[in-house]
Amino acid sequence: MPPRPLTPIEARVLATLMEKARTVPDTYPLSLNLVVTGCNQKTSREPVMQISDAQAQEALDDLKATSLVVESHGSRVARYEHNFQRVYGVPDQSAALLGLLMLRGPQTAGELRINAERWHRFADISSVEGFLHELAERADDKGGPLVVRLARTPGAREDRWAHLLCGPVAEATELIAAGAHATSAGGQNDRISALEAEVAALRATVQWLCGELGLSPAGREQETDRAKTPADKETN
Repeated sequence: MPPRPLTPIEARVLATLMEKARTVPDTYPLSLNLVVTGCNQKTSREPVMQISDAQAQEALDDLKATSLVVESHGSRVARYEHNFQRVYGVPDQSAALLGLLMLRGPQTAGELRINAERWHRFADISSVEGFLHELAERADDKGGPLVVRLARTPGAREDRWAHLLCGPVAEATELIAAGAHATSAGGQNDRISALEAEVAALRATVQWLCGELGLSPAGREQETDRAKTPADKETN
């Protein structure tokens, strides 16, 4: 029986393992460090996320509990591999499409065929669409649909497809956005604090220079000028 809906971080971790198993088999299974690096890539990821070691480890542990991830023993560093196809009961072609949808977000059949080049070489777009339709029409006794065709946006020429591994698309989109915001919020706060400190340092330097030269900061001169009465200005 397929597991519960995945969280956005679990989906990113799982799909990263699925990708690296196909694209860099020499370094697979992956260590925690390689999992984090793969999850936080700036390319081939939508959305871009900043997952910490602790978040990745928690996701790996939770995925192990659902048998979607297996931990390898026998080395000093723990390594992890996915067990996606066996748990969900899908062929390699379908697993490749689902992994790409988890990593890159909604895509057209044409985009999926191009992006899947290193995962699985599909003969043509029709073969991609065939597997997508199978996933969309999956029987309830097998866990139900795993993808959905999205409504075509204005001006779009092709339909896009999205995965359902994180639950219904509307809910999953909100969760993914919230997850991306949460993982990047710490970095944004750090940048804001650094900018505030830099501004304060520059302000102090300007004040020191003005004092050395016997000048007043521009802002104070303007305030003083505004405070003068018309009579004072005429006198000057």
